[in-house]
Amino acid sequence: MKISERAPESRVLPKGALFFMSTLCVNIDHVATIRQARRGKEPDPVMAAMIVERAGSTGVTIHLREDRRHVQPRDVRLVHEVVQGHMNLEMATTEMGTAIEIKPDIVTLVPERREEITTEGGLDVLADIAKIRRAASTLQDAGIRVSLFIDADRQQIEASAECGVNEIELHTGPWANAQNDTGQRMEWNKLTESTRFGLDLGLIVNAGHGLNYHNVGPVAAIPNISELNIGHSIISQSVFDGLEKSTREMARLIAEATHHPHAHRFDTT
Repeated sequence: MKISERAPESRVLPKGALFFMSTLCVNIDHVATIRQARRGKEPDPVMAAMIVERAGSTGVTIHLREDRRHVQPRDVRLVHEVVQGHMNLEMATTEMGTAIEIKPDIVTLVPERREEITTEGGLDVLADIAKIRRAASTLQDAGIRVSLFIDADRQQIEASAECGVNEIELHTGPWANAQNDTGQRMEWNKLTESTRFGLDLGLIVNAGHGLNYHNVGPVAAIPNISELNIGHSIISQSVFDGLEKSTREMARLIAEATHHPHAHRFDTT
């Protein structure tokens, strides 16, 4: 039995719990980006998946884009076969057939535009709630847990809950891009309040995008964020330190912030 087959219950916040520590899930997309630069066979994202789990990642995130700019369907199939924790497949609703065929542990629905360099914002659930609700229901009927990548916005969180999904992932890009203490404090407060609100609605709350070794601490210190999805920073650092060491260091920083949150969080008073 894969660890992920018994993971959903362990990821749900126990009733009455006061604090749930964040874990790391490594996004390995940019291993595939390097491979696709020459349309070759290396580096192989499948090997990367095994390394990051050995180094402390609780699972693997992989984004199958419609334009196939990095991850390929072959990668999704093989990573799903080897991963010992859970596999989180990020995708647009255009990839429903692939998801139902492969049956990843979790699908995170994300917005996509072909001309974007990276994901630029959260899914607008309010604007397309009927379509997203249908997609979520179809995936859940296939035994797949569903998460939505959304902005830290109360209305988007409410709409996500109305879609019946299991989880949300809060977009941390605005936090990562904040230019000063005032901006960081504002974005951190948004993430903190959105996490509380999501939990109140019965959702598992994850977060990710733009997190790195310098800015991850305060986000990891937010009580009851379940998982942090981090990729680009770890893959970039691995050029110098190797993938295993880079993953271990990020996992260490997250663990340190969750064990000693007051040393990392912003004072909200």
